[in-house]
Amino acid sequence: MTAQGLLLTLELLGVFAFALDGALTAMRATTLDLFGVVALGVVTAVGGGILRDVLLGELPPASLRTWYYLATATAGALLAFGAHRLLARLTRPILLFDTVGLSLFSVTGAQVAYEAGASAGSAVLLGGLTGVGGGTLRDVLVRRVPSILTGGLYAVPALLAAAIAVLAPLLGAPPLASALVGGAVCAGLRLGGVLRGWQAPRADVARGSLDE
Repeated sequence: MTAQGLLLTLELLGVFAFALDGALTAMRATTLDLFGVVALGVVTAVGGGILRDVLLGELPPASLRTWYYLATATAGALLAFGAHRLLARLTRPILLFDTVGLSLFSVTGAQVAYEAGASAGSAVLLGGLTGVGGGTLRDVLVRRVPSILTGGLYAVPALLAAAIAVLAPLLGAPPLASALVGGAVCAGLRLGGVLRGWQAPRADVARGSLDE
């Protein structure tokens, strides 16, 4: 498999995982019908990639130029809708799918941006946006505080994964190994943030002290 084919495969895996995540989140947070669940799943799956492509000037976005992105997202959302009772019995299914999607999208989004001509720093930022963008749009649509603002590790793992995926090859590391390491770092930090309470650094400011 070529590097381009591998990148596409990873992106589609991320699309499928995020579609499952978005659809399951929609069903738990709201009383949406089938169309609403599928719509939330698709937005979660392709929203970050669309934001990345728009900022890169890649129009129309990749997910709208071909059929397989939307088809994969729709399939994931339909699977979640049809098997939601079974998936609800699994241990933390939403966390698992969200972690997989975040990890894959952060590394592939950064690599896509870099290959499209973005600088290394810009590619890292766009990789992070690809990872968190769809989930943020999903949370806004179900009127929930976005995950990137709730204090857990979400955006930080995405940016670290994107940085590893972009910068390690510039130092001579194989791109595939860089992507796998970046994804593993993202997944480990994300799971640690949820399961073990790891937090990003916060400003130690007493409430009300800013008004004094």
